[in-house]
Order: sequence, then C-alpha cells, then structure tokens
Amino acid sequence: MPPLHGRHGETKNKIMIGRIHSLESFGTVDGPGIRFVTFLQGCPLRCQFCHNPDTWDIKSPVQYEWTPQQLLEETLRYKNFIKTGGVTCTGGEPLMQADFVAEYFRMCHEQGIHTALDTSGAIFNDKVKALLEHVDLVLLDIKTLDDSMHKSYCGVERTNNQRLLDYLQEIGKPTWIRHVVVPGITHDTERLTQLAQYIAQYSVVECVEILGYHTMGKVKYEKLGLPYPLEATPDLTREERQEVIALMKQYVNCKVQ
Repeated sequence: MPPLHGRHGETKNKIMIGRIHSLESFGTVDGPGIRFVTFLQGCPLRCQFCHNPDTWDIKSPVQYEWTPQQLLEETLRYKNFIKTGGVTCTGGEPLMQADFVAEYFRMCHEQGIHTALDTSGAIFNDKVKALLEHVDLVLLDIKTLDDSMHKSYCGVERTNNQRLLDYLQEIGKPTWIRHVVVPGITHDTERLTQLAQYIAQYSVVECVEILGYHTMGKVKYEKLGLPYPLEATPDLTREERQEVIALMKQYVNCKVQ
C-alpha cells in the first residue's frame, strides 16, 4: 500500500493517517489468544528499562503511514487466525494517536474482532475516553507506585496512569495490569506488596502480568547512539519472576502470570 501524508492520528483533507512502527501478524503475548499487533510510533515516556527506544520519536521514519481502513485491510488477511484472539494496538504509546486507534477499533468491531489497548496510561483526556468506547480490554502498564521516583524512572509523572485506572474502574472496563520487575529497582518485596495491595482495590482487573526485565533491547540503544540507562542491571531470572508471582497471588483475587 502506498504511504499517505497527513497529521498523525488526526484528519487532514478528510484523511486520517496513523504512523505505524511495525506489525506482528501472530502475536501471543499482547492479550488473549492469537492477535494481530500494531506497534504505533511515538511515546512521551522515557522508561529506563524500555527495549524499544526506536519508537519514542513520533517523527522518526516508520514502516507504514496508513489510514484506519488500510490497517483494517491488512488485519483482515489474518482474520481466520485471530478469530479466537483479536487485535492489539501497542507502541510506543498508542494514546498519542488516539483518534486513529479509535477509528481502527471501531472498524474492527464491525468485523466482530476483539480489541485490546496496551498503554502506559500517560495520557488521559476526552480523546482517550472516546477511544475506550471501542476497546474490549485494556492492558495497563504500571511502572511503579513511587511518585518520588516515577519521573526520573519513566520521564513523566504517575498522575494520568492512576486517573486512567480509576476511570476504567468507573466504566467497568476489563483490565489486565502489566508490571516490569527490574532487579535493584522494582524487585523489592515492600514495593511489590504495595503494588499488589493497590491492584486488589480494582475489581475490573482480571489478570496481572509480571514481566521480567531483560537487556535484549540494548543493541537498539547502540544503533541509535544512546546511552543504555541500566548498563549494570542483570536480567530478572525465571526463579525470581516466579517468586514475584507467588507474592502477588497472596493479595490479588485474579489470575497472575
């Protein structure tokens, strides 16, 4: 499909364009079942543990500049494979292109396709609320509950993340919580217990996903000429991850994986 030109996530001459970093046709880790995953360009966060720094700048070159209809047409090529799963929009941060994602998800619903939004919750406004009307499942990342470290750790304050989760509870939107556990930072019994108790307050949370920190994205920093923030930090081991899962299960009343 030829690229189109317009403002990302908005309309120009009645054409809405999404800036898409990459696609994954048979995703199995971004929501239930087999999913068609769209990685959108642009992210306001600068998480120290991020493994996709190439998605940060929304103006960086991308693989696709598509309308929602073009993305839907690509999605429908895999409809038989994702019929028990669905589609997921992730990033980067898909809320930077909320209008585009909302229109794409609306079209997916017309085709009977389940929609999932993977977000940091860094943006919360009326456009996000409108998008959520077309979302079946939210995968919400919680980086840390420590407001004193959130900005230095992730580049932004935590306020919108909490506002979004509160709103998801208000509207009864099914939610999965994702949490990256980083040795020496968030791999801490007190922090993890606080997080588990916090999550337990929200009845919309159906699952907690514990993600172990890894260094596989380090090569991307090297290619971009960026310093790697956690140079001396080791990967979280499988055993350590299982211990975190066991701790979470003591407090939450939902699936932990």
